[in-house]
Amino acid sequence: MKIYLIGSQILYVLCLIPWFVIWGLSFMSFDNGFSAGNISFVLGIGIYPVAVILCSIFSWILYMYKKRTAIIINSIPMIWVVGLGVLMLMINFS
Repeated sequence: MKIYLIGSQILYVLCLIPWFVIWGLSFMSFDNGFSAGNISFVLGIGIYPVAVILCSIFSWILYMYKKRTAIIINSIPMIWVVGLGVLMLMINFS
């Protein structure tokens, strides 16, 4: 399980490179004005590094006591990684 935690966190750090580009481009959603949807979209993308840091810290703390819970907590940022993967697949097939 320790290998899974380390490997997934390396993947999360590597995903910060395309995240930075996508986060910068997400501000273009405000071109037509501000709305709750636009703000939610930018915040949803912008919170990824916070989720990675917090989930990594909590998963290493929980690793000593509850290994299964640590794996579940560490898998939360995978939502953004899978979303990026789906986006890349959609771009390749269109």
